[in-house]
Amino acid sequence: MLALKLTLVPAFLLLLSLAGKRWGPEVAGWLAGLPVVAGPILFFVAVEQGQAFTATAAASSLAAVFTLQVFSIVYAHAAWRAPWPVALSVALASWFVAAIVLVKLPSSLTTSFCIAAATLMLAPHLFPAPSAEMMTRTVAASELAIRMCTGALLTLFVTVAATWVGSQWSGVLAAFPLLASVLAVFSHRSQGTAFAAALLRGTATGLYSFAAFFLVLSGMLRHRSTPAAFVVAAIVALAVQALTKRHLAPRSNGLRVATTELEG
Repeated sequence: MLALKLTLVPAFLLLLSLAGKRWGPEVAGWLAGLPVVAGPILFFVAVEQGQAFTATAAASSLAAVFTLQVFSIVYAHAAWRAPWPVALSVALASWFVAAIVLVKLPSSLTTSFCIAAATLMLAPHLFPAPSAEMMTRTVAASELAIRMCTGALLTLFVTVAATWVGSQWSGVLAAFPLLASVLAVFSHRSQGTAFAAALLRGTATGLYSFAAFFLVLSGMLRHRSTPAAFVVAAIVALAVQALTKRHLAPRSNGLRVATTELEG
């Protein structure tokens, strides 16, 4: 399991980085909405803590769509006004405040669904407007390696922390904006503010599959085996991901994109 934790997220970060280069930042953000981090973390939690505990945690992960979008929206706005260390600090502080608020709310699947649905409907309207120009470039191999190592370390930390706290905090921590934070920071540093903001904007569409996964998982864990619950939830998430592709806004068509190459 440790090997899976340390290889799955770095591999996905590599794929997202390549997707951002090939199809643009909003597609990378859309793909980042898949529950590639939170899903495996909760599987490990289910093995160690049992199905009832994980069903409650999955409901919290569903509601944590709210905290994920708080992070993305705050970072996207802050990035236009400050360098990446400030933007990251403000976004993480906002995520933490949102997480505290979330765990104080009643823990139920119905409440979580309502929070997630409201967030998914409102979030796209709260991001900054797309920029008229976006810089893209080839990402150096050394930077890709740093992204992957950072993702592995954060995954290990979040997984361990999720087993120390109660079911609600486990679900919220499983949905920590790991992919968003790594991609936003490195994109902001190397590819510019507009690229990072567009990537985070793409998560507003991608998180529909994330929400579908945890809605199904939380419901099924109460009545079905752990493997069956995760398999069905994954199938539903992939189906929703495919359906949301058509709703990706073709904003890149209206942007003037300047491309530079970086050797590495």
